[in-house]
Amino acid sequence: MKLGDLGIDGRIVDKLRADGIEELYPPQAQAVAPALAGKNLVLSIPTASGKSLVAYLAILHSVLRGGKALYIVPLKALASEKYEDLAKFADLGIRVGESTGDYDDIDPKLSTYDVVVATSEKVDSLLRHRTKWLKQISVVVADEVHLMNDPDRGPTLEVILVKFRTFSPDSQLIALSATIRNCSELAEWLEAELVTSDWRPVPLREGVCSDGQIFFTDNSKRNLPEGEKPIHSIVSSTIRAGGQCLVFVNTRRSTESLAVELGTMVKKLMPERKDALSRASKRLVGEQEEPTMLGAKLARCIRHGSAFHHAGLVSSQRKLVESSFRNGDIGVITATPTLAAGINLPARTVIVRDVKRFDSNYGYTTVPVLEVKQMCGRAGRPRYDKYGEAILIARNEEERRLMLDTYLLGENENLFSKLGTEPAIRSHVLGLVATGDARSYEDLLDFFGRTFLAHQTNIHHLEDNIEKVTKFLMEEGMIEGDDELAVTSFGKMVSDVYIDPKSATIIRDALKNHRESCEFGLIHAICSVPDMKLMYLRRSDYEWIEEFLDEVRASLLVEPPSDIGRYEIFLSEIKTAKVVHDWISETSETSMEKTYGIGPGDIRNKVELAEWLTHAASRIAGLVNRDATGEIGDIHKRILYGVKGELLELVKLKGIGRVRARALFDRDLRTLEHLRNTSYDILKQIPNVGEAVARSIKSQLGQSELGIPEEPESGQSSLGDF
Repeated sequence: MKLGDLGIDGRIVDKLRADGIEELYPPQAQAVAPALAGKNLVLSIPTASGKSLVAYLAILHSVLRGGKALYIVPLKALASEKYEDLAKFADLGIRVGESTGDYDDIDPKLSTYDVVVATSEKVDSLLRHRTKWLKQISVVVADEVHLMNDPDRGPTLEVILVKFRTFSPDSQLIALSATIRNCSELAEWLEAELVTSDWRPVPLREGVCSDGQIFFTDNSKRNLPEGEKPIHSIVSSTIRAGGQCLVFVNTRRSTESLAVELGTMVKKLMPERKDALSRASKRLVGEQEEPTMLGAKLARCIRHGSAFHHAGLVSSQRKLVESSFRNGDIGVITATPTLAAGINLPARTVIVRDVKRFDSNYGYTTVPVLEVKQMCGRAGRPRYDKYGEAILIARNEEERRLMLDTYLLGENENLFSKLGTEPAIRSHVLGLVATGDARSYEDLLDFFGRTFLAHQTNIHHLEDNIEKVTKFLMEEGMIEGDDELAVTSFGKMVSDVYIDPKSATIIRDALKNHRESCEFGLIHAICSVPDMKLMYLRRSDYEWIEEFLDEVRASLLVEPPSDIGRYEIFLSEIKTAKVVHDWISETSETSMEKTYGIGPGDIRNKVELAEWLTHAASRIAGLVNRDATGEIGDIHKRILYGVKGELLELVKLKGIGRVRARALFDRDLRTLEHLRNTSYDILKQIPNVGEAVARSIKSQLGQSELGIPEEPESGQSSLGDF
């Protein structure tokens, strides 16, 4: 179907043509009619088959006629990608915004946007705050909707969809998904048109490698050179033919070691990329105000044309890897499966080395078929490759047959709701009462009776848990009433700050025990709640954690458990709290890497959670123990910046983080007034500061007219504090 035949605004057509899109793929052509007609739609097609474009067309068509759109994504990284895609249409007068955090802050600017891209949690928070502009939404897109199957993210997305169907029934719902077996059941629940297809824009050859041969599903075979490792051989042949590779493995350590290993080979295959790779490597190093071992290792890999990608990297590092790969500079990325979860990064060849992974609760488990299919679906770059290849690596003949039957010839799993547990519904029951959307127990049953879980099973499956949760919230003073439910001030505050009610009770009880100088105790309290993702406990950790526990025991506000079965979890809480405490004590990231075996991205993840929970603790303290608010407020700011209290004034300046602030402080430049009285020439000579940051400091202090040289037009340094 040609774009000109769609009957949409010609400016949209012109923009898409300028981007090289002249016509729609078959499944897009099938889906676009109900999408443009404002009908609910479930589009379930393979990875990289163009789901997003259908949603974009529906959004643009609606917005240009006065509508407003909400694009819901599961990951922050995916939010950035969708924002960038939609922002390309800004010259059509369409304003696009992105919102992924600050659950207790309702940015009034969001109301000025025509399209808002947000994570599920942020959307749920906006709904709880009764954000008025949400009533104007004409199109709601739920991307990666198959993640309703995820125990962590799924329940929130499911509840959001129920809320829009219940309270904004005129809004169009578009659910985008990889191919799932029971997509018709999902479409029936959403009362939506269903478009499903196995069609791909680039043909995909799938096979399993075993004993030096690749056995493809079309019964063809390919022999690999004798004496070469299978992955090395496949990567080498792909790059020699002008392609790129993604290699999926099951651990972060494997991504790093394999990237280093492959780099020694790849650098010889891509000599023409040497200069571009050198620039990218230097850029990565230059953007790190605080160098880390992981960053140095990644920079070395990039210089050789390989890279690794996992959650231990910070977002700027992951983005540089992704952009360098899209540019064709990096020949191979070794990654954990997180890269396959929605981020648009196709390659000529995808290699899946591992179909088992370690789970701290269950040991080694088998990776779901859908997840492997998403990895394989990255093979084949539209408009660049005539075909893509996805190859699984087997250790023996038995494993080869199992992989072939299960992953390549088998069907994806069904999508099942994960809303049925007490922890999953606890926060949502409180949210419904807090917003007045449920004023009785019957209202709660009615709402949850509209869920996908109720559609798949029976509302009676939920009744016991709803009753338990309601009773818990009453006993903990968050809701009250018999025939008519109402939220208390405590309950309203807990709903607003968007934490698990169980977390709120733990923090509240800890704050009642607050006393002076219990800094670590406060940090441990926020790390002992269900909302905090705890550090994994290694065997080598027990001894040092218990020694450290003896040092801080007197400051604890949450008592160690008497139950021996919960003692390991308690030690994980102490370890996690120690990470946060090291961060605000200005322990270097390199030291933290060595001590805990984590990367900068892991540190940021813990810090972001701790910052959010400390903000919640500050709000709770205002209700139960005002004497604690001052200390909590200071800890909150220190977590935000990763500094000791003496640096808080300096880090108020943009571009001044923990390392630069310490460099200034150690040279007796301890206040903003000290900086005003220090010349630009002296500032620029301080290590980690330099000309660009010194210029920025003076500009922020209103001293940019003191003979300071202007910023050069090119080669500008980044002011961001890494």
